[in-house]
Amino acid sequence: MGGYEDRKIILKGILGELHAGLPLEDAKKKFLAEIGTVTSKEIFELEQSLLEDGVPAEEIKKFCNVHALLFDSSLEKSMADPADPRHPVALFKAENAEIKRRVESARALLPALKDGKGGDWVRNIIGELRAVIKHYERKEQLLFPYLEKAGFYGPSKVMWGKHDEVRGLFKTALAASPADFPAAAAALLEEVDGMIFKEESILFPASLEKLKPADWAEIFRESAQAGYIFIDPPEGVDEALDIAQNTGSLSGAVVNLPSGNLSVTDLTALLNALPVDLTFVDADDTVKYFSEGKERVFLRARSIIGRKVQNCHPPASLGAVQKILDGFRAGTKNSEEFWINMKGRAVHIRYFALRDPGGKYLGSLEVTQDITDIKKIEGEKRLA
Repeated sequence: MGGYEDRKIILKGILGELHAGLPLEDAKKKFLAEIGTVTSKEIFELEQSLLEDGVPAEEIKKFCNVHALLFDSSLEKSMADPADPRHPVALFKAENAEIKRRVESARALLPALKDGKGGDWVRNIIGELRAVIKHYERKEQLLFPYLEKAGFYGPSKVMWGKHDEVRGLFKTALAASPADFPAAAAALLEEVDGMIFKEESILFPASLEKLKPADWAEIFRESAQAGYIFIDPPEGVDEALDIAQNTGSLSGAVVNLPSGNLSVTDLTALLNALPVDLTFVDADDTVKYFSEGKERVFLRARSIIGRKVQNCHPPASLGAVQKILDGFRAGTKNSEEFWINMKGRAVHIRYFALRDPGGKYLGSLEVTQDITDIKKIEGEKRLA
């Protein structure tokens, strides 16, 4: 593999060949043949050293896609083994072990509630346990889309509904009076515990049967952005995040718009800087794009690209979503809006029909914004 300086020279040579048009797969093969297997951390260090040597950042970025291919190859090998601690199923199960521990702790205190004792302890545990919703969101937004692609729609249509029942039970339990709390807490804990059984005896075995290592590798990458509950992030999360942030539309393509021209890089940065979350669904109800701002209101994963928007919503909301889309498509409606309170924040959700100059329906745009702080604005604040 040679020394550090030798590897830098080889990498610089590969960058030059990429600039001259060398395909990514060929660059990957050349890297493996001339440098060999190295960790993502070592690759990042090489890239950083080249930057310090004056190699332009845009040149380094061209290697990011090769870096992603190298990372993918390593990740897919580990994803062939469900027992690998980085495998999404292993991570879901690790979270379940911690969820189970908290459920049992709360359940052990329930008998004392009949005597009017321990209520605050149980409420605190349930408040902490509410993080399980993120565990469910990872299934809904990351696992379910791949199962749908494999022709398995059951979890999206059935288990998502059970998730919503649990969400409702959390609200009921945390808002219950002292007299009603014991029964509400017991019902919630029963459902959370039952979900663990459904996952580990039905969902995960079926998922392992239907999904391929490449699918699990993508779920792992997306999970890095979604986050975990009650466990430490697994090895490779930082690399996955760095690669996700530095790869993608790195071409020099320019988008020519009526009011100006933007490079793909500029356009991506512009859209991600907007203080709203954008999601575009085309005329066939297929998700085609979403912005990736730093603080999203709702979880969005790249696995939803190409997914029917109807499958991106819980069953209970499907009727309302379809009614909006039908109105847009028929031309009887051009917008719709909702506002909700979520985790103590005020959220404004708007939908807009997109049409070409001739009125042809192109699709719909969802715009979501946290307006909590905006609602507090009073008076004026001027530039001068």
